[in-house]
Amino acid sequence: MSPTIAVAHYPEGAGHATRMLAIADALQDAGADVVMAGGGAGSQFVELNGYDEYEPTIVDYIDTYQGGSMRDVLARSLPSSADRVTDYLAWFREVDPDAVVTDDMFAAMAASRTEVPLYALKHDVPALYEDPLERTGARFHTWFQLSVTREFFYPAVWPTDATDPTKATKIPPVALDDDGRTADDAPDIVVVPSHYSEFGDVAAELTDRGYDVLNVGSDDWAPVASLLPYIRGADLVVCSGYSTIMDAAVAGTPCVVVPETSEQEAVADRLERADVTGFTIAATTEAVCDVAADPPAPPVYENGADRIAETVMDDLEAVPESEVIPPTGTAAAGAGSSSLGDAVSTASASLVGGAATTASTTVSTALNRGTEAGGSAGAAWSLLVGRTERAAASSVGAVGIGGLVAYEIAAGNSYRLIEQLYPTFSSEMHALLIVVALGLVTLAAVGSLSGAGALPSTLLASAPVLGWAVNYWAGPISPGYAAGFPIQTVLLYGVSCGVVGYLLGIRLRPLLRADPSRARAS
Repeated sequence: MSPTIAVAHYPEGAGHATRMLAIADALQDAGADVVMAGGGAGSQFVELNGYDEYEPTIVDYIDTYQGGSMRDVLARSLPSSADRVTDYLAWFREVDPDAVVTDDMFAAMAASRTEVPLYALKHDVPALYEDPLERTGARFHTWFQLSVTREFFYPAVWPTDATDPTKATKIPPVALDDDGRTADDAPDIVVVPSHYSEFGDVAAELTDRGYDVLNVGSDDWAPVASLLPYIRGADLVVCSGYSTIMDAAVAGTPCVVVPETSEQEAVADRLERADVTGFTIAATTEAVCDVAADPPAPPVYENGADRIAETVMDDLEAVPESEVIPPTGTAAAGAGSSSLGDAVSTASASLVGGAATTASTTVSTALNRGTEAGGSAGAAWSLLVGRTERAAASSVGAVGIGGLVAYEIAAGNSYRLIEQLYPTFSSEMHALLIVVALGLVTLAAVGSLSGAGALPSTLLASAPVLGWAVNYWAGPISPGYAAGFPIQTVLLYGVSCGVVGYLLGIRLRPLLRADPSRARAS
């Protein structure tokens, strides 16, 4: 019986869809039944290649962060992210795949809550970014997916160096091909803007200089199932995004990169620093024209899509149909428990004595009823709450910790002293605050390790901050702030440390399991 493999792509930019379509085609050629999901800018290419697609809630961090503000991220992207994970989890339970292959962080988060083997594809590793926030985000994306995937594929056109993820499987670039075909009407130059760039002026200038130019971003161009036959037949390709860079590498066509977003700038910098054959960087239209007059030597690469398909199919074929490939990451952690997790839950539950135990039982029963409801509600509870008894214990523990901190702050009249440690107050980072932040991260990691989900784990880290912040309302504190100041503080410090701790706990879960059958031969 053919295995069913779910292939999910990230929604920002069409390139995520085309590279995952290359993997979907390779899996189908290897005998698998493929179901797809992702939505966003690449949906039209999924349809052109003959696949039906499930579309979960769309996220767009490039728009909200690079083109907006942190307020936009908190108000729009974060809620959409939670919805996207929940949608994916419900879809995985509906289609019941034998494996998941994805370049979407949110699909990976959802799959990690199941027992389905997970494979990730990712090129935007932390070393690519200069912006501290974006580098931090890339670091957690990478660490998380390394810890929950059976294999983490790293498609790169640049040579290996010390900044590459140490446990990743480096593969050749991945590109959506059309059986090696070259288009009969291929132009001299193919211009490929990304979802976030516009190359009309570049195409016009190249045309004025006598080149036959195909501008994929023009209104006259009708999208095709695969652009690679046109790139293969061209003398040069002009692009912004990494997917077209990989297309050019597989096609063997010289490429000039004109980056637009911070990720694209990071990729361009990596290409330039490594002096990768076949690629050059340009910042202006005139620079692009100079490259067109004297293009670099063509690149030479294999297509990494077949490598991924071969690995996934070999894994599935190595396990009898009556068995299941051992789950990875949080799926296994949620299914079992360590002695540390048991101890943590017990300690948390006993924090407020017998009342805590009673409350824990009540909340656990309510959560179980929510899970039994099935569908999207059940998916949301599983991802965000985790194991119900551990979630209840962590939540009760958080209430106890928050109450204790609030009492001690009030009794010691130490609200103002602590406030002065915050960088938002003094514009400095005090050592004591760093120690406190590490403590908050540890609290959330403990909750995560115990089997609690994202919400109760984050609540554990937020409780001490809220316990301090509520003293503002009990004040009056002078000078006064906005009435929502305590909530803003909890979001900025408590939730941030909580998310870090939760992801750290996920990262540490596999290290606490001693089952050697879970290790995959490299």
